[in-house]
Amino acid sequence: MEQELAYSFHLGSDKNKSKLAKKVAKENVSGTTSLSNNAIQNAKDLSDVNKHNLRDYDNQTELIRTIYGTSDIVNDVKQVYLDEFEQSRLEYNNKQTREDRKIEDYFKKVCESQNDIACEIIIELGDMDFWNDKNERYRFKMVDVYNEQIKDLNKIIPDFKIANATMHFDEVSPHMHIIGVPVVSNCTRGMKKQVGKSKLFTKTSLTEIQDKMRNACIKSYNKFYEVNTRLKKSKKAEIKTSMLMIWAIIEKLRNN
Repeated sequence: MEQELAYSFHLGSDKNKSKLAKKVAKENVSGTTSLSNNAIQNAKDLSDVNKHNLRDYDNQTELIRTIYGTSDIVNDVKQVYLDEFEQSRLEYNNKQTREDRKIEDYFKKVCESQNDIACEIIIELGDMDFWNDKNERYRFKMVDVYNEQIKDLNKIIPDFKIANATMHFDEVSPHMHIIGVPVVSNCTRGMKKQVGKSKLFTKTSLTEIQDKMRNACIKSYNKFYEVNTRLKKSKKAEIKTSMLMIWAIIEKLRNN
């Protein structure tokens, strides 16, 4: 029987803070805690992500591989803010006649708002059963696959500016944490360029992004591992297929 691999693409959310989400993450069959990624709404959240993703609390640094950005995720995100928003901040301030309306530090301003300052995406190919018997050389080859996933993400959603991408090999399944800033342009109120998670990641766009990323991932995996593996159907795809089958049966009964 041809082998099939599961693929997951999770976007950080406040919903992941719930007791149910934490329970699901703890019991995740992949052997990782990938479902526990939360929204990043302020500097403290970002600092917590830095500690978790870079494993500042243990000595297994050889099992942590940063493949995009530096060893300081907080500074990586702040640099994206400077690169993406500084010009827009200056233009906005030049139009203000009152000093109290000017923005001195856009990163700090967003941290003090109700908006997410950055987003975390976790990507994982394969589950615990697949990775459990794979050696270190086989596992670390996923660096090539996930490097291409970063390139694919840049093409699929260029307005998501990646600040850092770190891979974890210290759990059963190798997976990647991506931290980035969602940027929206041509805003009519405030600065012309702003952070905008809800505008960039809608229910429709997220589904499209996930589909494109999962198809790109299996192509990369087959290329680097020189195999011909297929993806397992996502749960949404299975539900859609089931609904189509039900409707087909109903239509057949109607015609009879």
